[in-house]
Amino acid sequence: QVQPIESGGGLVQPGGSLRLSCEAPGRAARNYVMGWFRQAPGKEREFVAAYRWGGGNTVYADSVKGRFTISRDNTKTMTHLQMNNLKPEDTAVYSCATASNMILSSMSQANLYHYWGQGTQVTVSS
Repeated sequence: QVQPIESGGGLVQPGGSLRLSCEAPGRAARNYVMGWFRQAPGKEREFVAAYRWGGGNTVYADSVKGRFTISRDNTKTMTHLQMNNLKPEDTAVYSCATASNMILSSMSQANLYHYWGQGTQVTVSS
């Protein structure tokens, strides 16, 4: 099994918080990247955030900057996506993807990721 596995989705009220996690098998090399993408009904998939192991580089979509934080678990090949001040427009299926070797400028490009998780539903509603 090489696909990453997401966890932590659910239903939350506007202004609330959720934390998503993604774990992949094996050890991450220096240029290993784990990214988060989301897709709402009737919309195209969009980039959310990504983390590169070497250097601890992070990239965020403008729509989530200042509200979402991606971090790495130091004991596993795992990232957490802390989502604060959630809005109804954040409602989507959130998927984790991994790539073994990626440069910084490419981290938002979905077509460059190799393995994808099944996704976890996040619903923001009152």
